[in-house]
Amino acid sequence: MDFTNPAFWMAVLQIVAIDIVLGGDNAVVIGLACRRLPERQRKLGIIWGMAGAIGLRVVLILFAVTLLAVPYLKLVGAALLLWIGIKLLLPEQEEGHNIEAGTTLAAAIKTIIVADAVMSLDNVIAIAGAAGDSKFLIIFGLLLSIPIIMLGSQLVIKLMDRFPIVIVLGGALLGWIAGGMVVTDVATKDWVAANMPTATWIGPVVGAILVVVVGKMLAARAQARAPAMEDLAASHDKPSASSGNK
Repeated sequence: MDFTNPAFWMAVLQIVAIDIVLGGDNAVVIGLACRRLPERQRKLGIIWGMAGAIGLRVVLILFAVTLLAVPYLKLVGAALLLWIGIKLLLPEQEEGHNIEAGTTLAAAIKTIIVADAVMSLDNVIAIAGAAGDSKFLIIFGLLLSIPIIMLGSQLVIKLMDRFPIVIVLGGALLGWIAGGMVVTDVATKDWVAANMPTATWIGPVVGAILVVVVGKMLAARAQARAPAMEDLAASHDKPSASSGNK
């Protein structure tokens, strides 16, 4: 941990961006899970749900740090981050969050913890990848995610809706981190250092470009396919409508 090292501050900025981009949905999940609770229990549901989710995230990040030291597992983590980054650029599903609202305090807390376990995996892997071996940065990323989830997520979601470039930059950041993980894996870093030292910068750049290009291509394909699917559905509805008139 060297505060005078530009790489340290670059990692800090990456972690802040990761928390903002990937932490946005968690507050939505908490609100949906607690929406049926009485007003007096809603705050308790949010507090205890957040406490359980944070504890779970601590466990996940400890496992992630340990696993990232195993050969080839950074490659797996990089592949997952690439997929998450590409998925981030795809059009959102119309059905949105499929979160069951709890009718009791215990049910709401359980829903929050289970949903957060699924949604936090990408955040944990990305933070561990950006932090490298720095325990301080890992803890910083974890602590920073708490106020972002509790206070800032709704604002972040509105910001991403208003300025789509924020989503593109978030996807590119995940690709950048994934490319860095590929060239720093235990199984590849010695070869890279001996034969292709410039790959420490080329890898992240390629990862960022790959996510943006593939994500944009798939998004354009999905948008082009949507009108065709609507026309197909309309053509199927017409005979049934005409037969009903008869």
